[in-house]
Amino acid sequence: MRTPHGTTTEEAMGHEQTQGAAARERIARLRQVMRERGVAAVWVPTSDPHLSTYLPGRWKGREWASGFTGSLATLVVTADDAGLWVDSRYWEQADAQLKGSGITTVRTTNAPGQSPLDWLAANIPQGQTVAVDGAVLGLGQARAAAAQLSAVGVVLRTDLDVVAEAWTDRPPLPAAPVYAHALSPVSRADKLRAVRAELGVLGATHHFISTLDDVAWLTNLRGSDVDHIPVFLAHLLVEPGGVRLFIGEGKVPDALRAELEADGITLHPYDEAARALAALPEGTRLLVDPRRITHGLRQAVGRGVTVVEGLNPSTVAKSRKTDAELAHFRNAMEQDGAALCAFFAWFESALGREPITELTVDERLSAERARRPGFVSLSFSTIAAFNANAAMPHYRATQASHATVCLPGQAPRGLLLIDSGGQYTSGTTDITRVVPVGEPTPEQRRDFTLVLRGMINLSRARFPRGTRSPNLDALARAPLWAEGLDYGHGTGHGVGFFLNVHEGPHGLSQTMPNDVTTALEPGMITSNEPGLYRPGRWGIRIENLLAAVPDRKTEFGDFLRFETLSLCPIDTRLVDPALLSREEQDWLNAYHATVRERLQPHVQGAARDWLLQRTQPLREALLAS
Repeated sequence: MRTPHGTTTEEAMGHEQTQGAAARERIARLRQVMRERGVAAVWVPTSDPHLSTYLPGRWKGREWASGFTGSLATLVVTADDAGLWVDSRYWEQADAQLKGSGITTVRTTNAPGQSPLDWLAANIPQGQTVAVDGAVLGLGQARAAAAQLSAVGVVLRTDLDVVAEAWTDRPPLPAAPVYAHALSPVSRADKLRAVRAELGVLGATHHFISTLDDVAWLTNLRGSDVDHIPVFLAHLLVEPGGVRLFIGEGKVPDALRAELEADGITLHPYDEAARALAALPEGTRLLVDPRRITHGLRQAVGRGVTVVEGLNPSTVAKSRKTDAELAHFRNAMEQDGAALCAFFAWFESALGREPITELTVDERLSAERARRPGFVSLSFSTIAAFNANAAMPHYRATQASHATVCLPGQAPRGLLLIDSGGQYTSGTTDITRVVPVGEPTPEQRRDFTLVLRGMINLSRARFPRGTRSPNLDALARAPLWAEGLDYGHGTGHGVGFFLNVHEGPHGLSQTMPNDVTTALEPGMITSNEPGLYRPGRWGIRIENLLAAVPDRKTEFGDFLRFETLSLCPIDTRLVDPALLSREEQDWLNAYHATVRERLQPHVQGAARDWLLQRTQPLREALLAS
């Protein structure tokens, strides 16, 4: 018998039993170390010494212990309980992957009192100890945890890594070499001068940086230490007389090392960063970003040093793409759009003729991207989700569990959601499209059109420069809210220039800080991805990348608008035109005209035919279908 995910019942059960047994054994090893160390609970965040979103294998301790592969979760283990805290994006995935492990899925929302820290404060007896590795715990988290736990008489230890002691076959540090990013339009010397100027404004003499994308951007270097993100493990210390780059031995080729030294950057062993902070001379005024440094590294700073807390200057600077960087981004979008055209042309022709699974979709789309000039890697693991699987926003198909989209001779029916992206030397892409497989139902078309209206609403926004980006989140939700609908994730995240696919400091989310650090400025790129999810049935998300660009100057100030960067048709077979206003229809037709014009020089044959068909004006497209 086949399961809804395309594997046999026996295969699925066997995989769950094996995975569950492995997790039980690892939790037992954690508990043994906890007993030896006199610890009542261990708190395992998803983090590394750089507070990265995507982690090198060495710091995937939460995944190792629990078996849960989602990109964000927190594990808490006591002598008698084990829980994994996940938000709504991962509820179903966690339930499936934790079967047989003895670990409970703790479903969180935005309501107060639901965090792992709240649970620990309420359940660990007074006088007992909670351990967490301070080397991977954010400074802000550490401060909040210490305050909340001490208030109830619970001790927090940050000098003990229980996971490392239990994880005997932990992966080593990655050793891949770094390289120069040839398309960076601003020299590292100019970037360093700008950072030093900002230090002068803030009254700081030194600046320590741990976030990998900041280090890569500031040095104009790239690497491959993290899956999908072209960064490398390193810390950076900016000093009055030079810059120290703490990086693994042998990762920088000799010729590149000479270039860095010419710009005042010297290389030092990766594990010497904490000792360098401890050895800073008395009277040093050190700038650190409390949201972007770990508790362990902050603790290493010597007592005679004055610590100035503020946003990393590089974080703001790299988010404001220059005109030259935006020009590169537009090239990346054309290459990415051409790859999508080739994929969708194959997909539509193969329906009913070839076996297609969610894994096939991932493989074929990845292969098309790999053929494009400047392609380096995917920017994240492709989400190819059919029907009910698409109701899980961060679903990922695996060999053990995936859905079949169609088989030869079949007439399948449903919705296929594909959220994917690429890393090109000219930019980072992230795009989501939903396509019908067979004839869509009226309810599916209604849901799709409501999501599309939200995406268009945000795309057409004009707003004063400096508007706090979280305030724009509601624009994409408004058409859904009007119908009593909503989605549980943020509407958008910043995107880097051949860097992180999730980049701060700005973003479109109700949970982001609504302060000056998230203000929108020209050159900032954000995703625009409203969604709607029907558990057990289907999920819809439509995503483009947008760039904030100057619009006009009035007596009320400078105004910005969004330029849509992503280039791929939105499937009009899923549109109910009766639900779109004339302005919304005009926007869709104008977008498709741009897509056609920009992509046509990059495609030929079946891909070109598909592009021309799917970019017809809305009324003509509906008549043709």
